[in-house]
Amino acid sequence: MSILTSESADESSSSVAISTFPRRHAASRRFTLGAPRSFSVSEDGLQVLFLRSDGAFDSANSLWVIERSGDARKLFDAKALTGGELTDAEKARRERLREQAGGVVSYNARSDGSEALFVLSGSLLKVLVGSAETIELESDGNAFDPTFEPGGDRVAYVSGAGLRVTGPDGDGEVPGTFAESETVTWGTAEFVAAEEMGRSRGYWWDPSGGRMAATRVDTSPVEKWWIAAPADPAANPREIRYPAAGTANAEVELWIVDIDTGPQHAIDWTRNEFEYLAKVSWGERFLLTVQTRDQRTLAVLEVDPETGETSEILRLSDDHWVELQANTPLVAESGLVMVVDDQYRRLSLDGRPLEHGDGSGSVQVRSLIGLSPDGQPLVTVTTDGTDSVLAAASSSGELTFLSDEGDFVRGVTAGGTTVVNTATPENDPTATIQWNDGSTTELESLAEGPGFSCTPSFHVLGERKLNGALCLPTGHDGSPLPVLLDPYGGPHAQRVLRVRNAYATSQWFAEQGFAVLVVDGRGTPGRGPAFEREIFGDFASKVLDDQIDALHAMAEQRSELDLTRVGIRGWSFGGYLAALAALRRPDAIHAAIAGAPVTEWRLYDTHYTERYLGHPDLVPEHYEQSSLLPDAARLERPLMLIHGLADDNVVAAHTLQFSRALLEAGRPHEVLPLSGVTHMTPQENVAENLLHLQRDFLLSHLGSDRGEPSGL
Repeated sequence: MSILTSESADESSSSVAISTFPRRHAASRRFTLGAPRSFSVSEDGLQVLFLRSDGAFDSANSLWVIERSGDARKLFDAKALTGGELTDAEKARRERLREQAGGVVSYNARSDGSEALFVLSGSLLKVLVGSAETIELESDGNAFDPTFEPGGDRVAYVSGAGLRVTGPDGDGEVPGTFAESETVTWGTAEFVAAEEMGRSRGYWWDPSGGRMAATRVDTSPVEKWWIAAPADPAANPREIRYPAAGTANAEVELWIVDIDTGPQHAIDWTRNEFEYLAKVSWGERFLLTVQTRDQRTLAVLEVDPETGETSEILRLSDDHWVELQANTPLVAESGLVMVVDDQYRRLSLDGRPLEHGDGSGSVQVRSLIGLSPDGQPLVTVTTDGTDSVLAAASSSGELTFLSDEGDFVRGVTAGGTTVVNTATPENDPTATIQWNDGSTTELESLAEGPGFSCTPSFHVLGERKLNGALCLPTGHDGSPLPVLLDPYGGPHAQRVLRVRNAYATSQWFAEQGFAVLVVDGRGTPGRGPAFEREIFGDFASKVLDDQIDALHAMAEQRSELDLTRVGIRGWSFGGYLAALAALRRPDAIHAAIAGAPVTEWRLYDTHYTERYLGHPDLVPEHYEQSSLLPDAARLERPLMLIHGLADDNVVAAHTLQFSRALLEAGRPHEVLPLSGVTHMTPQENVAENLLHLQRDFLLSHLGSDRGEPSGL
């Protein structure tokens, strides 16, 4: 058994020569540090706020602003306040968002862009954008998720289990939101909302100020789990409430809360039918998006805040599941705009699906960004499953492309100004502001790339026309190479994208002497709802078949791939897929590395797991055929299991139970427990050395004809 401990002080990037790829990759947080991010456009479109650190290996984000008529200027230097511990709520928020940077990692801005709020080490800070003056607001020192009162001079924030408000009259609790019970919180998103639904907030201001809608969350029905710290036997285990598949969720209510007098009345969102509160939007209209427990029905409700009564204005149903879409619904003059799955992923207007392109589904909507000043929806779409194109949609659904096909674009818009992030297979990513007067400004990025070329060849593979990307060693002479499959392979994440830095790690493994193949099979996004729903009821068969079929199809095209030496590596769902391949396809797979794998789906959360596999009490066969534990005796290939012992998403019990089953079946394997490490492995030394250890494991079992590993 190998052990990698990370609870000792992490080695500082500044004190280490950042020369090799694993160190650069770790110290740069996967080459994201130094790039502008987290954009907020003012309602008049004349100003953009954003975050950016001071260099490619500087993890402390500062707050910046740029006006249409000027240069970017720093509003708050994150190094001005250093030290201090993050609150538990902030640690949890960052884990749910997979946030690895420091300094200012999120902020709340007034719609006119005049002020911004953020929290550092529990302190509540306000920046006056015009003068760049920073003011520390009175708070209890435990602030989390602050927001401005619309049209007012007060600020609300979460502290511990309840809500507080600070302003000219001082700081104090919102009455009735504290000390109700140790299992009750107000204003905070429950675990599955933050982890799976994309809802990280638990309170929303009335646009007129003075009151808010706030969640009341009671976790008492949820099972208690414990996250231990085995490297520190004196430390108490950390209690969490984890809603595993088939078990009780937290009880969530939504209340109208007067910030001076406290809760007024509950909002009736028919919780007996709709268990999940997926989204709350209080703007021109007060709207809720709710889901049934089986997620086959979604409804949009309009709220009367004076009575708490709701009226249903839209209902969507599907025999498999109704996908939650970010940033929807949006309220336009022409009606309610949503992204829906109706034959293919497209927009709908007041429940009426719109036709895009030729109506064949060759163009799939990825996301709804916002509305143009004339009310046209701005969206990103994909033309082949690997790109993301910015487009404007007419009321009939006709698309006007605003960026190039083949590039990968994301955007943020307000007031006719759009910030466009563009990535390509060949170049550094860029962030360009397209101002509402037609001018453009490219924001400087201080991020660095991998330090070597990583432009894969793209392929369409097999009968199902799966998207794949192949990375070969630089200057390879065409001789046979061991193959490394490098997938994610599951819902909500793609690996085959036309984004250069997406292949940095794959190319590094290629430089070590592998042909690295990345494939998106059935269940992954970008190819439409029918492609994603192929995995309903079975996480194992089709996702694994697609990896093996694509491997063989690629080998028919490229003779370099030596199918007698094939490895696979992955993390999270990709770790599950890697272990699955070692168990069920030893004819095709000869070594596997499974990082943070879900080995038993009954141990994963309700909202994610039941969407695809159903409720385990109703369809236990779905869980049995997707579990790795019953197949432990089938292992006959080298397998390395890696897991962070502090992981509260895919808990370490997944790997420990699987390892026990393997041991009881007499199957040798390696386990690499990561002390103090969560699901996202943020520690630099851990992230760096994990790459070295994985490479050495694969080389020892698959070999390489390239001599010593590359020094990259």
